[in-house]
Amino acid sequence: MINLVDAAVLTKEWALDVGKMQREKLKKESFKVDTKSNLNDLVTEIDLLSEDMIRAKIEKYYPEHNILGEESDYSDKNSKYTWVIDPLDGTNNYASSYPIYCVSIALKYESEVVMGVIYIPELDEIYSAIKGKGAYKSGTPINISQKTSLNSALVATGFPYDKKDSKIDNLAPLNKILKEIRGIRRSGSAAFDLVAVAGGRIDAFWEFKLKEWDYAAAALLIKEAGGEVYQTDLEDAPLFIAGSRELVAELREIIESIYL
Repeated sequence: MINLVDAAVLTKEWALDVGKMQREKLKKESFKVDTKSNLNDLVTEIDLLSEDMIRAKIEKYYPEHNILGEESDYSDKNSKYTWVIDPLDGTNNYASSYPIYCVSIALKYESEVVMGVIYIPELDEIYSAIKGKGAYKSGTPINISQKTSLNSALVATGFPYDKKDSKIDNLAPLNKILKEIRGIRRSGSAAFDLVAVAGGRIDAFWEFKLKEWDYAAAALLIKEAGGEVYQTDLEDAPLFIAGSRELVAELREIIESIYL
């Protein structure tokens, strides 16, 4: 296996460089915005530039590795290592100059994420984890919230891009869960919410139809910070829940009671 400490150091440098570029572009320039699957699914030229920057670094330092990114085709080099990139998580926010967005980079060995980095440019917070070595925010160890009951929990969620036409639009779970919790948050960036779970700012999270690049790095951070991640498919809609073991179990019970 490659030296994961060295890989994490490099990855943090890449995320910082990309995040600095994103922050500067957001303040100083207009940029092109296009749609992908529908009018709610946006991509900016900054997404594309960000992914190009990260891919170039990976290809320089780890040219034999596979790369899976949100904005480009899968680069399959038949390696046991795969980089999973969300170059700008929170594109809808970014396109509206709403400053909640992240850079998310994970490294898998075979099917398992072994290293992850998330950078929040507007807060200048960088999160990192290596499997079995704990989770860190700017070099300081982090842990999940110790909340074990939904009635005292602050919970985050999001909504799928196809919410207009999909049966699984997350509104039914939201209606039930909202009545059971202290408060709800919706940032517009799954990576932002998930690192908040890892660091204890948010107690739990659930969302449908996330892609691997949305959660790969963050899921490792949560596990290394003492949390639990649960994933399943409900009516062909992937469900992702994270938090303490107790909160994950409560959320799972509520959500699955609706669809099962």
